[in-house]
Amino acid sequence: MSAPRIAVIGGDGIGPEVIEQAIRVADAACDVALDWHRLPWSSMYYLRTGHIIPEDGWEQLRTFDAILLGAVGQPGVPDTVTVHGLLLPMRRKFDLYVNLRPAYLFDGVQSPLRDKAAGSIDMLVYRENTEGEYAPVGGRLYPGTPYETALHTAVFTRRGCERIMRAAFEGARKRKKRVTSITKSNAQGFTLGLWDEVFTTVAKEYLDIEARSLLVDAAAMDFVRKPEVFDVIVASNLFGDILTDLSAIVTGSVGLAASANINPERTFPSMFEPVHGSAPDIAGKGIANPLAAILSVKLMLDHLGQTKPAAAIQGAVAAVLKAGKVRTPDLGGTATTTQMADAVLAALR
Repeated sequence: MSAPRIAVIGGDGIGPEVIEQAIRVADAACDVALDWHRLPWSSMYYLRTGHIIPEDGWEQLRTFDAILLGAVGQPGVPDTVTVHGLLLPMRRKFDLYVNLRPAYLFDGVQSPLRDKAAGSIDMLVYRENTEGEYAPVGGRLYPGTPYETALHTAVFTRRGCERIMRAAFEGARKRKKRVTSITKSNAQGFTLGLWDEVFTTVAKEYLDIEARSLLVDAAAMDFVRKPEVFDVIVASNLFGDILTDLSAIVTGSVGLAASANINPERTFPSMFEPVHGSAPDIAGKGIANPLAAILSVKLMLDHLGQTKPAAAIQGAVAAVLKAGKVRTPDLGGTATTTQMADAVLAALR
């Protein structure tokens, strides 16, 4: 078996710091060698060259089995360069329509919510990742005048809704067999009206799964007051983005939040990244929590068929958190990024 070829984009801020620790853990867990290819694309690369990705960058990325991304974005470089020049185009160009974001309350981690036992919060969000509210359709008229007008059009297609919903129902079959669709069709009747119609249709194909719809404002309340009722959640691009930051916090820290951007057909490489972003306020201090990046590598190994090392990484992270001896500042401790990764490596052994 040839070694999986993985493109590594450390990116900005704490991105390179946590990604390098995740690579250490992946190498220790895997019996097969992983072929890492570090690419220098970042805000600093943009400031040096005038572009965040070279002209042949997308062709380069196409050749890999997976992509591991730290984060992009830093003060002084606009989001039009970083987010809209690299992250969002990657999701669309490679049709990474499943954004998978798990949230789990590990033993040894204190939820900010009262009386939540370890494992009681265990949800998996399937976020539609290529259209919806983040579709790049819109513009401005009469800029700089009193009549300035801004338009940004949400794009919902039947195909886009169907495929993310089917992915969610298939995922639920491997879990507790419950799917919650997040909507706001009482206010956005055209776009989310279509979303609701498709969900009702797809649910009829999965009669073994309990299916329900929930308005996004009610979902936000329930993520806080009774998160244990959720299993699999399917949501549009915007709602999935916002709610998963909330699910990360109620399970202890955004420093534990992993994600996968998946092309299920494997026509293109899938991309894996921690949710927390580049966190420029703590960049260079060596205190960022690497567990979100390590858990993102776990998701990557699962996708690549390396299920045994993926399970070993999950178990090692759980053991470190349960022991509670090594904690980065976001978890109430004083450990460094490297010390936290060292603890996971020790647990692997």
